[in-house]
Amino acid sequence: MEIMSVQNSRVKEWAQLLERRGRDKQGKYMIEGYHLVEEALRAGASVEAIVYSLDKGMPDGLVVLAPEEVEWIGVSQAVLEKCSDTQTPQGIFAIGAKMNLGTDELLSGAYDLAVVLDGVQDPGNLGTIIRSADAVGASAVVLGRGTVDLYNPKTIRSTMGSMYHLPIVEADLQELLPRARERGVRLVTTSLQAQRSCYDTDLRQPTWLILGNEAKGVSPEVAAQSDVQVIIPMQGKAESLNVAMAATVLLFEASRQRLMNL
Repeated sequence: MEIMSVQNSRVKEWAQLLERRGRDKQGKYMIEGYHLVEEALRAGASVEAIVYSLDKGMPDGLVVLAPEEVEWIGVSQAVLEKCSDTQTPQGIFAIGAKMNLGTDELLSGAYDLAVVLDGVQDPGNLGTIIRSADAVGASAVVLGRGTVDLYNPKTIRSTMGSMYHLPIVEADLQELLPRARERGVRLVTTSLQAQRSCYDTDLRQPTWLILGNEAKGVSPEVAAQSDVQVIIPMQGKAESLNVAMAATVLLFEASRQRLMNL
């Protein structure tokens, strides 16, 4: 199939996926770029169509990976530009169905190391945190209400494909966190006022690391649910770490303790 006009109804639907309202309405999102489409296919993510540049031709490497039911659509450069939020479109994108893991499934699994985000706003921060969680083999990432959309194109790009390697769940933290504690999960929040170092805290047991908004930190309501508050000690003069950096430090400390049993 080929589409040349930006006025085509399908092109208009794809362009709507650049906005959260369109993604929520359609239950779909856009995966732009060869590497991300490849990661989605390798992970068995739900991909319904792959849209490619007619000038560049069908990418043979992806044809081999794609299930038979995936629709291939060649388009003009004008269509690619209309459906991209980057200045230089990469010449290929896919349309995927949103992933649908629920909180019941999350709680029923062996999710002993997870990152919980309470109002993180920056797409780059969210993507980096997901990459760090993937790097240490964390069990899941939980997105509390008020957190930036996972399917924001900037978020997807910054995950570098890691969003397909571990479960990512959207949840009401006020409802989810008490249920997690009932199942033996220890809830650890970060706080600049905390007296306890993350390096002196046992992170080997089932632990969910809760991090908050870039400016305000963890909300008082969520902080009240936590079992322990920790701080990352700093010897220099910086007042605090970026939330993605803080999450990375905590994840790797938890991983170190588990690997060394310390």
